[in-house]
Amino acid sequence: MIEPGATIGIVGGGQLGRMLSIAAAQLGYKCHVFDPHEHPCAADVAARVTRAAYDDVETLRRFGGEVDVATYEFENLPVEPLKTMGDKLQPGTRSLAIAQDRAVEKQFIEQCGASVAQWLSVDSEDDIGRAIDELGLPIVLKTRRYGYDGKGQAWVRSAGDAAAAWDRIGRESSIAEAAIDFSAEFSVIVARWADGRHALWDSPRNEHGDGILRRSTVPIAGAMAVQVATAREAALRIADALGHVGVLTVEFFASANGPLVNEIAPRVHNSGHWTIEGAVTSQFEQHIRAICGLPPGSTELTGSEVTMENLIGDEVERWPQLVADPALQVHIYGKGEARPGRKMGHVTRVIR
Repeated sequence: MIEPGATIGIVGGGQLGRMLSIAAAQLGYKCHVFDPHEHPCAADVAARVTRAAYDDVETLRRFGGEVDVATYEFENLPVEPLKTMGDKLQPGTRSLAIAQDRAVEKQFIEQCGASVAQWLSVDSEDDIGRAIDELGLPIVLKTRRYGYDGKGQAWVRSAGDAAAAWDRIGRESSIAEAAIDFSAEFSVIVARWADGRHALWDSPRNEHGDGILRRSTVPIAGAMAVQVATAREAALRIADALGHVGVLTVEFFASANGPLVNEIAPRVHNSGHWTIEGAVTSQFEQHIRAICGLPPGSTELTGSEVTMENLIGDEVERWPQLVADPALQVHIYGKGEARPGRKMGHVTRVIR
């Protein structure tokens, strides 16, 4: 057990690192953020910041020596340099390596006995033609690496779209995925401890726009609740197979054939932001508890219904009206410029 007063290292200084730092401080820990940017938003609430490239091995080694445990807030990180921190890094680099390559991720998920959409690897324009023949139309191309919030994706709705779609994803190694007929999207958020203990929250129903999460709502009711039960079992198998320590998020499509895994995120997740006010223990506090070996906190809901909405781009300019609404909890990330598609904050409403 790592006791309060210790220092937690966080690789990445975005909004997830910011909220992890706030949760850690509440439990009496200090956070040391590692990020290459001049002023990452997590720096506002961290005890210390090291500014260096993510592949700066020597600085990472020093950073690892100055913290008692380390974690990361996003998965698009070079794996080999992080290995310099050894067992201090929780979750380990295995979770990271699998989650950041879509083809490896799909194979791993299937090995865990979970279902995914039909897919094939794509390394050339000719491979797209083969995917059309085997998977039918439409299909979606997704780059194997560095895709998030709808980036690195292109739809192929006819054979004539192949060349343009290949260009849109930068002619990078990808996967082709068959279109899915689904009724809804939801996620399973699980925290796992090194000894195999785990905690699960209610699964939120997630609504996206332009590939970006717009809204998450709990609880899920009706027929979809049956799919959530199956999805939870799959998520736990995935977490156990990874030997994951900390929060892991598995995104699902609710389909006529049961839940299909979309992707995994080896970290706290946007669809779990509602837990800050909507659950007794937030995903951020639970992650800190897991990596430090503290007992699990309760994941019970604090109300009958909880809704979280993202503030994207200039939507954050609505903050005066939002903070004036006593039914809302407002989180503004302090990122500065409100660029289109940029997550600037979120609001949560808990119905008691």
